[in-house]
Amino acid sequence: MAKKIDPQDNQANQKNPNKGTDGTNRQYDKVQGNRGKELNPNQKPTSGE
Repeated sequence: MAKKIDPQDNQANQKNPNKGTDGTNRQYDKVQGNRGKELNPNQKPTSGE
């Protein structure tokens, strides 16, 4: 069972890839996924930007 995401740890978790372990934390995975989407040259900007 996955451990509950603690908002207090969010900033640290976003920067922590957990190198040397079997996996990564969910916040890091979400940040990297969103970063890839933002850097994709084929991605059309939304109307809010």
